[in-house]
Amino acid sequence: MKRILIIRHCHALGQHSDSPLSKRGNQQAYELSRKLERLSFPIHRIITSPFLRTKDSIKPFAIRQNITIETDDRLKERLLSEQPIDDWIDILEESFQNFYFKLPGGESSSDAYKRAEELLKECINDELNENIIIVTHGNLLALMLKKFNVEFGFHEWKTLTKPDVFLIERIGGEYISERIWEENQKQDLL
Repeated sequence: MKRILIIRHCHALGQHSDSPLSKRGNQQAYELSRKLERLSFPIHRIITSPFLRTKDSIKPFAIRQNITIETDDRLKERLLSEQPIDDWIDILEESFQNFYFKLPGGESSSDAYKRAEELLKECINDELNENIIIVTHGNLLALMLKKFNVEFGFHEWKTLTKPDVFLIERIGGEYISERIWEENQKQDLL
């Protein structure tokens, strides 16, 4: 049975590609590792965004399971604009409403979805690795989830936590997404 876990990175100290995890984010990475270790199925492959915060979010688990972390540029966070945006939340909402909307130098939801969907298709068709983890960023994760739940949009994006975990698995002839991370996960793991 093919399973894909799509994970949003843990809490970080910034949004730049080399922003490290915060102290809280490092603790979350270990909590995430413990959660993943309790899955009823093994993980065979891990793919992350090349950004430091995504790699460090899954690193404790990868080390404990002796799985190499692969990076893929298609998992980078979507760039809304090359210039700073004061009303970025309004721009983001507009980009969920209009999939082709983009600012100069930015990437539309459609463009980001296409690159993420390409990777998802490769993972679904990967015959060597049954269970795969993908670690990315909130905006791209929300767009990826639209492949499995067309209703997933801006309002659902606003409910995402850092980290967050969604299990995608094939049931019958279709793939179903299920959120398996709870924000108060730490209390469950102690």
